[in-house]
Order: sequence, then structure tokens, then C-alpha cells
Amino acid sequence: MVVSDLGRNGHYDQKPVAATMGRIAEQIGPDAILALGDTHHYGGVESVTDPLWMTNYELIYDHPELMVNWYPVCGNHEYRGNTQAVIDYSGISRRWEMPARYYTKTFEDDGTTVKVVFLDTTPLIDKYRKKTDTYPDAVNQDTEAQLQWLEKTLTEATEDWIVVVGHHPIYAYTDKSESERTDMQKKVDTILRKHNVDMYICGHIHNYQHIRRPASKIDYVVNTSGSLTRTPKEIEGTVFCNNSPGFSVLTADKDNLKLNLLDKEGKTIHVVSRTK
Repeated sequence: MVVSDLGRNGHYDQKPVAATMGRIAEQIGPDAILALGDTHHYGGVESVTDPLWMTNYELIYDHPELMVNWYPVCGNHEYRGNTQAVIDYSGISRRWEMPARYYTKTFEDDGTTVKVVFLDTTPLIDKYRKKTDTYPDAVNQDTEAQLQWLEKTLTEATEDWIVVVGHHPIYAYTDKSESERTDMQKKVDTILRKHNVDMYICGHIHNYQHIRRPASKIDYVVNTSGSLTRTPKEIEGTVFCNNSPGFSVLTADKDNLKLNLLDKEGKTIHVVSRTK
């Protein structure tokens, strides 16, 4: 399961979406949940004992079938607070598994392997590095080290499917600063295209968008918010867009990789599908 932009203290559609996640999890038995940033709006968390861990996360996603491992990344809102606490919470919660700011996890089932590469995108975007009062920890991160790690990781990858995830989009419709996307295109997309990854999945924009770009074989997907959404518009390469809150479900076998985009009732409204 893939979620993003969750934390609204249970308001808007966060609780209904969480309930649907539990119901769907009962049916499919997910291996894990990928959390693509902004688990905590608006100012991140101050510590591993911040009450927001309860009101944004633990008491909301309380269904027994959601007690699987969650693999998160930081979003820009986490960077407004204590980002190290987001990592350190792995030592508090039995299901929060964040070993570093960027990392990989390989999933295997019936002989099929999927490598998920988790990126820390906020420090890769110059506007956040310049706003040291608002995002104090962004400028402290070594951008080149992360990009060199990404290059090495993808060079050495041998899994059947390669999925890269992060908080910020490479391509998307949004009224947010265009520099966010251009920085991601220059720094990240060039590496992803070089290695022909299968999908790049992100959050940040609070709606669903599936985009294919000329001269790229990658499926670029914006995952919707699990609480409060915004209305998207089509851009060049848009295959699908929708403002429903919800979450997605990633499945794979040797021949097929599918990302099912679900609304808050659990209905599949679009499928991103790749075949070998």
C-alpha cells in the first residue's frame, strides 16, 4: 500500500480513508505500507514523544491489518521540524521502519523481486535549502552524496522491477514553485532515465496524477493525499488525474507491475500498468 500527505489530526478525510485502508488491508494482506512524506502537517514533529505521533498516526491507522511495517520518507513539512526524530521514531514504534533519510527495501514474493528506492527529496530542491529559517535542516544535507548513492544503487540493481519513491514530483500540475520540478528533473530524472526505472511515485500535490513524458519509459505517478486534496489539471503527458482522497496498492509478478489508485471508498479509479 502507498500513502502520502496524511497528517491532519484526523480531520478532513483522514479518518474515512484510514478506515478504508483497514478494510482493504483485511482483503489483500499488504506486505508493507510506503509513506511518501508529510505524515505530519504543518510543522513536523519536535521529538519522538511529540503528541502528533498519536493524533496524526498511531490512533488513526489503528486497524490490526495496518500493523505491518511502514517505510516512510520525510516531506517538506517534516523538514519544518525535527527530521532526526522522524528517523529515531523507528526505535519507538514497532511498525515505523526508517533506517536513514534515504535507503532501499527489496520485496520478494513467489520469485518476483521489487526494489523500492526511497529518496529524501526536500534537500534536493534549492528553494528549501535557501529558506534556513523555515527548513533549517535542509541545507545541512549532502545533496551530492545522495545523488551518487542513487546512481550506484541503480547501477547495481538486479531486481525484476525498480520503483523509486520520494515526496516531491518530477512532473505534475501544481501551482507550487516550478523550480521544485525543474530541480528534480535536473538532479533526479536524468539518473532515473539513464537506468530505465519502472516507476517514480511521489506525493506533495494532494491529488492523483499519472504522467508519461516523451523520450522516457518511466511512469511518473503523484499519489493522492490521505486527507485533504486539491483539484488537478491536465498537462503535457497526463494519462490520468483526479482529486479524490485515497491511497494506492502496488502489486507485482514476473510479467506485470501495477499501481492501483483507490478513492476513499476503496474503488479503483485508475491502474498504472507495466508489462515485460
